[in-house]
Amino acid sequence: MDQDKKKLLVVEDDIGLQKQLKWSLDAYEVLLAADAQSAIALLRRHEPAVVTMDLGLPPDPDGASEGLSLLKQILTLLPDTKVIVISGNQDRKNAVQAIAMGAYDFHQKPCDPEVLGLVIQRAFYLHELQTENRRMVQERNATPLAGVITRDPAMLKVCRSIEKVGPSSASVMLLGGSGTGKEVLAKALHQLSPRKDKRFTAINCAAIPENLLESELFGYEKGAFTGAVKQNIGKIELSHEGSFFLDEIGDLPMALQAKLLRFLQERVIERIGGHKEIPVDVRIICATHQNLKALAESGRFREDLYYRLSEIVITIPPLAERVGDPALLAHHFKNKFNSQEGRPGLKFSPEALTLIENHPWLGNVREMENCIKRAVIMAEGPQILPEDLGLIQGDGVVERINLRQVREEAEYKAVLKALSYVDGNIAKAAELLGISRPTMYDVMNRHSIK
Repeated sequence: MDQDKKKLLVVEDDIGLQKQLKWSLDAYEVLLAADAQSAIALLRRHEPAVVTMDLGLPPDPDGASEGLSLLKQILTLLPDTKVIVISGNQDRKNAVQAIAMGAYDFHQKPCDPEVLGLVIQRAFYLHELQTENRRMVQERNATPLAGVITRDPAMLKVCRSIEKVGPSSASVMLLGGSGTGKEVLAKALHQLSPRKDKRFTAINCAAIPENLLESELFGYEKGAFTGAVKQNIGKIELSHEGSFFLDEIGDLPMALQAKLLRFLQERVIERIGGHKEIPVDVRIICATHQNLKALAESGRFREDLYYRLSEIVITIPPLAERVGDPALLAHHFKNKFNSQEGRPGLKFSPEALTLIENHPWLGNVREMENCIKRAVIMAEGPQILPEDLGLIQGDGVVERINLRQVREEAEYKAVLKALSYVDGNIAKAAELLGISRPTMYDVMNRHSIK
């Protein structure tokens, strides 16, 4: 046996078809089984990534009960194994049932070796991809970016930028709307830096009244003003040797902008009511939902401070522009709140998923999390319905209707969304899109979707 070949289990009671499949699939190490008992024995011993199986197995070769029972056993023992059902013309109903139970795909007899080979090749690829994704998730759970859930190319690019910039000493400006995860990324920058064992301190410039913000930032001495009965250390000083995150920096009053600029230039602060210069070594990370450059050009934000703060600028895309992420995040939060609220097995209805994908999500990930928590609590049956989400239906983003410009992008997005709905199952995605599997393969090839 070639140890380098991938293992493929073929469960087929027709000896002639066994030989034909073994001959046509010589790129794999083909393991042959004629019944459920021998198939389970081979499955336990070799743990193949892909299985092809006939539903009509002894002692019920003319029915599907034995095949469907075997399918259930396979997916219980090895949930990630991709099972391809090879069915006859009369077995289509049972094949569809097998897909609903979790089979990866079905192929109709008589076998077309070329098409079957392509289906098997993609099944192996998907298994490898999911295995690699699981490994990356396990590694990521111990990394600073563990809290970022995404498949979107633009958001993945943001994550790569964070990983590159994190170890540096550069000041970083994070641009993004409310709820896009700016603080999560700011913490990741800190954890990726040499300062990770020191303090990370955050302050929201828009949440603190102007008359209190200066003392929060720079601290004060005892007796500096009425009510200052003891010395108070400011947030910047508390962050010494660590990282200081200024959220909503665009709301910082002009007078404090001048004081912050002086700190960035000289790296010393003076507490309110004090006369001593205190050296502070801190990395500055800031964020805003506003166009800070435009504010600087219009005189509403100090231009010299803007350039001091924006050595590196990272723009975070809104959730509505992240292809496939609304459904992905919805599943993530559903699983989280299913566990918290004691609702195992609760699923989304197709209509609810459609609404989730089409909603503008102006509050981004934070709005999504609150929405799904509400839905898990409010759902009365086994499915989350559109009305459980509490969203206004039809209140979506109006897109340009220009066929020439948007056709390819729309097709690409539709395929990614469909695959995200069904966890990569190509047959189910094709059914969801209303196209045949061969057409689905053509579309995926055209857009280089693996």
